Amino acid sequence: MKYCPQCKADIHVQMIDGEERRACSVRCGFVFWDNPTPVVAVVVETPEGVVLAQNKLWPAGKYSIITGFLERGETPEVCALRETDEELGLRAENAEFIGFELFDGKGFNGHEYNQIIIGFYVYAEGVITLDENELDEYKIIPVEKLKGWGSATGKIVQRWLDQKNA
Repeated sequence: MKYCPQCKADIHVQMIDGEERRACSVRCGFVFWDNPTPVVAVVVETPEGVVLAQNKLWPAGKYSIITGFLERGETPEVCALRETDEELGLRAENAEFIGFELFDGKGFNGHEYNQIIIGFYVYAEGVITLDENELDEYKIIPVEKLKGWGSATGKIVQRWLDQKNA
């Protein structure tokens, strides 16, 4: 952010509440707090295993669990069910909370992210129909072969596996 969205003055780094923050140079009151964006990640289990999908914006061979932005007025549980339906065409009845992870870094596309990933588990049956605007392909990994990975979504997967095996 280079210019203030309220008065169009330059944005500068300033000390506010003991932290470096980007704020308006003319002190109109605007501060860019850079709060994390809530994102819901869903471990979708089917009778065959857990669904991993490839986003169209990711490099070839990169797969993850289903994710989506929490919408205004929507609970994380409802978001998990909505994203499962929208991205995979599968309806689930219940979303179980797994935990959360912070994603503060670069994504596959090189963009910087500041997100809180809220993990849920759903069980769904049916024919997968991908959201072709967002996803390229999917694969199903049998639960006994599934392993977590280093990113926030992979940590959600590992947390689910640990809970399942406890």
